[in-house]
This record gives sequence, C-alpha cells and structure tokens, in this order.
Amino acid sequence: MWKEGESEGLQTLGIVVVLCSLLKLLHFLGLIDVSNNKVEDDLEMTTVCHRPEGLEQMEAQTNFTKRELQVLYRGFKNECPSGVVNEDTFKQIYAQFFPQGDASMYAHYLFNAFDSAHNGSVKFEDFVMALSILLRGSVREKLSWTFNLYDINKDGYINKEEMTDIVRAIYDMMGKYTYPVLRRDAPRQHVDAFFQKMDKNKDGVVTLDEFIMSCQEDENIMRSLQLFESVM
Repeated sequence: MWKEGESEGLQTLGIVVVLCSLLKLLHFLGLIDVSNNKVEDDLEMTTVCHRPEGLEQMEAQTNFTKRELQVLYRGFKNECPSGVVNEDTFKQIYAQFFPQGDASMYAHYLFNAFDSAHNGSVKFEDFVMALSILLRGSVREKLSWTFNLYDINKDGYINKEEMTDIVRAIYDMMGKYTYPVLRRDAPRQHVDAFFQKMDKNKDGVVTLDEFIMSCQEDENIMRSLQLFESVM
C-alpha cells in the first residue's frame, strides 16, 4: 500500500514531468531563451528548406507580437537550419536530457502531440502554436494541450491503457536512478491513483472536463503551470 501523500504525489508526477521537460525541449530548440537577442526588421528565411507562414498570419493565430515571432524564429533557425524537426531528433534531444533512462517512447508521444498535421515532421509554426498556449494561453488551454498528449488515439478520452503507456514512458525516461526508487508496480499504482482522482463519474475513462477540473483542484499542477509564465 502507498503511504498517505505518496499516492497524491504519483497523481501529479506525470503532468509536472511533462511540463518541466517541455521547458527543456523548447530551450534546446532556441525558442525560449530570447531575452538578450537583437532582432532584425525582417525574417531571414533563405537558408532553410521550410519557410514558415507569413508573420501576420502567425501573429493573428498566436499571442505573440511580430517582433517576438522574429526573435523566436531566429532562435529556432539557429538550432534547426532545415526548418523542420522529425521524431528521431526529438528522441536524440530527450536522450541527452535523460541519459540515465530510455526516453524514446516519451519522445514519441510528445512528438505526436506537436505533429498536429500527422505528417512526420514538426515545423516552426507547430512549435509557435504550442508555445503560445503554454506561455500565454488560459489555464484551460494549457491543460487541454496536456490532455491531448495523454489522449494517444485522439478520441477525446483518456483510458487506462493510454495512461499506462504514458506513465511507463515517463518512468522509463526517468531511469533507475530516481529517488525514492520506484517499485515494479509503480506505473499501475500511478494509473489507479490518476483514475481514482480524475474519473469523476467512474465510467472508466477521463474526459477533458474531468481532467481540467481535477487539475485545477491540485495545487502542485497549478504551480507547475506557472513555470511557463516567467519564461518570456
């Protein structure tokens, strides 16, 4: 049996890891360490294979100004000269972040969350749309994005199989050097705790509304969302 407080920590561990690791990914891709960069008046797009949409269109679709988009693009172009990122790149990045574990499956699920067109590549526009939500979206928008990551088959629900796959991927990524050492049945216990808390009507699946309501009741999750507010 889990001690009191231990299961509570398991209920929020996955979401907090997701949000914190996203910060590391976006920093690695040059998208959030932008405070000291100088910006040119126009985007230089001649050296990349993929050219992003017009600034005016992206400005209308996001919570960023034209100048901020210029800065973001410069950082992205420096780290990703081709203009696109594929799944293998995600896996390489997360292998560097978590060398003590196996981050390949977590990187796979995270890549699919960014790859909104499901074409096997993530463009600057995809990152900017996600970044706009994570940095400046409402609480509901941020949690909806996180829900989409857990909803692997995109049917609008999180079932126990999906949650188990995500939790196992997170534990594999964290590796054997976690403290306290995770027990073999930790993924199952985590999923059980997740559904005990979030499946309000006990029908075996978690809806978006149930997910958002439960997260808003959790101080740790709400604090983790605030990590993004001071980034840019």
